Amino acid sequence: MIYAATRLNVVQPSASAAVSQNAKALKAAGHDVIDLGLGEPDFDTPAHIVEGAFAAAKAGDTRYPPTDGTAALKSAVCEKFKRDNGLEFAAREIIVSNGAKQVIFDAFMATLEPQSEVILCAPYFGQYKDMVLILGGAPVVVKCPAETGFRLTPDMLAAAITPNTKWLLLNLPSNPSGASYDGDQLRALGDVIRANPHVLVMADEIYEHITFDSTPFTSFLTANPDLRDQVLIVNGVSKAYAMTGWRIGYGAGPAGLIKAMTTVQSQISSGACSIAQAGATVALNGPQTEVSRFCAAFEARRDLVVNRVADIEGLTLAPPDGAFYAYIGCADYIGATAPDGSEISDDIAFTAYLLSEAKIAAVPGSAYDLSPFFRISTATTEAILNTAMDRITTALAKLTPKGKLT
Repeated sequence: MIYAATRLNVVQPSASAAVSQNAKALKAAGHDVIDLGLGEPDFDTPAHIVEGAFAAAKAGDTRYPPTDGTAALKSAVCEKFKRDNGLEFAAREIIVSNGAKQVIFDAFMATLEPQSEVILCAPYFGQYKDMVLILGGAPVVVKCPAETGFRLTPDMLAAAITPNTKWLLLNLPSNPSGASYDGDQLRALGDVIRANPHVLVMADEIYEHITFDSTPFTSFLTANPDLRDQVLIVNGVSKAYAMTGWRIGYGAGPAGLIKAMTTVQSQISSGACSIAQAGATVALNGPQTEVSRFCAAFEARRDLVVNRVADIEGLTLAPPDGAFYAYIGCADYIGATAPDGSEISDDIAFTAYLLSEAKIAAVPGSAYDLSPFFRISTATTEAILNTAMDRITTALAKLTPKGKLT
């Protein structure tokens, strides 16, 4: 009996989840594994948010919510955009979903026709591509190498657009590279979109509040307010407020697009958990001091990893602009030989070696369509990160570089 539809043949399991699963299996077998594969804040959700959700549950806020989000949370989202981004949205231009990924899925399901093209900027969050494929769209992958700061340039964007292009998907700051864009860079991309009014822009800004070096975040729409009818902003509370398990994301865009997305969502989930929405409302409306504290900790961890990588010959890492990942270049180790005689043939083999030799779980760059790199999450303590870098240093010293076998 075959249970899975053929459309699922194009979908690959989440690389970061697979890495974490392998790490857990080794831990269960008694190995001391440091799992740097899965990216989520290691902080607890701030107490005032938990208390707000608890109060809502006790008050009976436990019934079906509106499909597109509660009035209170949509109002809080509108206020957030006004406060943080200088953008004005009406309630009909907001949708609340079960995490930011559902916002993205809703948008693709609502808009993609067979072979509609979606431009993805590699390295990109791997599930973007899977969502496009499962819905019958055609991913168009544009490689954004380290030489461009892992950023899309206007010339690269213009070359990728065809009459079939439906979406450009930007993630800023990026998972996995941490790259972001300033206002001038976003306006330059906006110029290309202005010349192609059939193209929509999906700006995944889930890491908006995790930016470093005192650099202010600029939303794509803030930089290009005249493109309002072509832009969907995707955001949520998971990363900034340490609320990954609450599963609350939101989107802001043209009312007609939001209406179509709501129709999709009505057939999938009938909306997001009412109690979680109450917590998200408290998060957005309440004090933001914990958000700043989390960001400062992530920046200190970024600096630690950047400095440690600089001391390891053969690895490269430009300081990420934001998020909590390090996308580390390992090209000099491709072709090296491990102590057991096996070859480090690519970044998949490289991360497999780190797991077996150093007991460090990391994700290969191939999962993000740009090799040879590996991604580690820096959302853990400085002590753990130092131990991890010690292990990586020791493991790499055991490799014989290509052409130096004796």
